[in-house]
Amino acid sequence: MAEQSIFIPDSSATGGGDGHGHDLAERRFTPTEHARGPWDPQALHGGAPGALITHAFEQMQPGGELRIAQLRFEFLRPVPMAPLTLSTDVARAGRRVQGLTAELRTDDGVAVCRASALRVVPVPAELPELPLEDERDAFVALPEPSRGKQLQATLEGSGGLSFAHSIEMRWLDSSWEPGPATVWMRMRVPLFENQPLSPLARVVGSADFPNGISAVLPFREYIFINADLTVSLWRQPAGEWIGQRARTHIHPHGTGLSESVLYDERGAIGRATQILVVQPR
Repeated sequence: MAEQSIFIPDSSATGGGDGHGHDLAERRFTPTEHARGPWDPQALHGGAPGALITHAFEQMQPGGELRIAQLRFEFLRPVPMAPLTLSTDVARAGRRVQGLTAELRTDDGVAVCRASALRVVPVPAELPELPLEDERDAFVALPEPSRGKQLQATLEGSGGLSFAHSIEMRWLDSSWEPGPATVWMRMRVPLFENQPLSPLARVVGSADFPNGISAVLPFREYIFINADLTVSLWRQPAGEWIGQRARTHIHPHGTGLSESVLYDERGAIGRATQILVVQPR
């Protein structure tokens, strides 16, 4: 029977200092089939370690009263379907601005993903009157998820479980057609058994999909793997559904880039970008 979570946490955890006044914490996790990605059946989808690291950042103290405004993930090599150790650190302490770092390693000590988060003091509730957002741009609220067309995401074309199977998708435009896409996503499998996903972890888990949902090259002929993921937020997300207006740009002799405006059901919340490695298969 398949596990009903994306990761299984080890019961043990370690902590201590690094000799430079920083508090370190480590935890070991085993991915399940729900973490598997589209490019290699033995590698994880980037959204799975992204959501895991985001969860760890949200738990870090002191500084939990600050708001996570930006998250950056560097995928150093394919993240394997194998036990992984996550270490976290407060790299920059402060009352108004705080920098967090994380590293995900294999059992033989190879770093496969590095991440950072920027936490800042919230914007004051009382502000001068500000100009309204221009409703002609991409930030106008999306139609509600119930108006989208439900379609299972199965980029890898296999019958096995994967991270894509953990996501419910509702398309607001032509599903899986080449080019820009507008899609609502809801993660249906918890990060750990009996532990709901936070809205922020849902955002990061969904934000690693733009290169797939807005693909401009045929999946069977090309790879377009993202080497990183950056999520920048101007508002904290709420709820289960995360929307995206996604677009991919690929230029010969240039760089591949996927970008998206991110939404919850109240409206736009931020942006996500991915730098792509584009090669023929």
